[in-house]
Amino acid sequence: QKEDVVVTLLPAGHCPGSVMFLFEGENGTVLYTGDFRLAKGEAARMELLHSGTRVKDIQSVYLDTTFCDPKFYHIPSREECLNGILELARSWTSLSRYHVVWLNCKAAYGYEYLFVNLSEELGIKVHTNKLDMFRNMPEILCHVTTDRHTQIHACRHPRDDDCFRGNRLPCGLTCQDGNALHIISIKPSTMWFGERNK
Repeated sequence: QKEDVVVTLLPAGHCPGSVMFLFEGENGTVLYTGDFRLAKGEAARMELLHSGTRVKDIQSVYLDTTFCDPKFYHIPSREECLNGILELARSWTSLSRYHVVWLNCKAAYGYEYLFVNLSEELGIKVHTNKLDMFRNMPEILCHVTTDRHTQIHACRHPRDDDCFRGNRLPCGLTCQDGNALHIISIKPSTMWFGERNK
C-alpha cells in the first residue's frame, strides 16, 4: 500500500545546517527533532508549522535530544549564557592586553553565535586554527581570525587541557612581546548543567 508523504525540513538551531523533519501524510503528522535549540517563541514564528492561523495538528513528536533527561532540570537561555560569558570576558580582557580568554570548545561547529556576539560586543576577533570551516558562512568570517595575537581564542589541539595547564594556548602561544599570558578557560557546554546539584 502506497501513501504520499510530504517531508518539510525546519531549522533546528543546533548548528549550521541542522534540521528537524516534519512528516505529513494521510495517517497524520509527525515531527522528528534530532538535536535542536530553539528560543522561547521561535517555533511560533515558523510558518511551515502552521496551517493558516493555527499550529498544525501533530500526532507524534520524536524528541531525540541529549538533554531530554530530568537531571537537566534547568538550562539557562542562550542569551543568559552569552551575558555571563560576556561579563567575564570583558572584565578579564580589560585588565591588560596579556589577559586572554580561551574558549575550550569541544566540537567544530555550534559556537558561531558565541563567536559573533563576543567579537561584536568586545571588538575582539576570535582566533581559530583555520577559517576553511566558515567559508560558507560569510557573516562569521569578519569575527574570526587565524592571527594568534588576539585576546579571545577558540583554537583547538588534540590535548587542549594539557596545553592549558602549561599556561599556553592550544595554538602554542605562551607570551606576547616577551610578556607572559594570563589565561582563563571558559568551557561552553550544556553538559555542565546536568552534572551539578539543583
